[in-house]
Amino acid sequence: MSLTNAAENSGLLHWFNNTAFANFGDASGLPASAGAGTASLSLSNVTGLAETDSNPTTNEGTYTGYTRQTVARSGSGWTVSGTAPTQAANAALIQFGNMTAGGPVTEAYVGLSFHPSGTRLDIFQALTSNLVVNNGVNPQFAIGALVITLD
Repeated sequence: MSLTNAAENSGLLHWFNNTAFANFGDASGLPASAGAGTASLSLSNVTGLAETDSNPTTNEGTYTGYTRQTVARSGSGWTVSGTAPTQAANAALIQFGNMTAGGPVTEAYVGLSFHPSGTRLDIFQALTSNLVVNNGVNPQFAIGALVITLD
């Protein structure tokens, strides 16, 4: 089974923009959260995250200067667009901390957590190519570079 384009769009808007998912389950649907909150992004150096890895700290980036980044669950944080596939993309530059010592380290995955404490991995994706981080480098995703699709 597949989601319809309308369900894909409503689901991504709910997750990334905190928009109510109308008529889901009953007429009141899934309401938006009282506070929009954020998505917490992490880098991982593991070479094979799987759907069973629910902890974003599994092989999380550990270079000196690394910190997770948060992106608002709103239109200023994410742009939801398109059909077949519907996608959410970062609406602003996402920049991780500058490596201040050591290196190089290799990051292979990016993960997102919608959990308020950032302790549950909800979405993950292998990077198109491994990211080698050296001293003085800020790993980053340009606007629109981090794309999540449903199709």
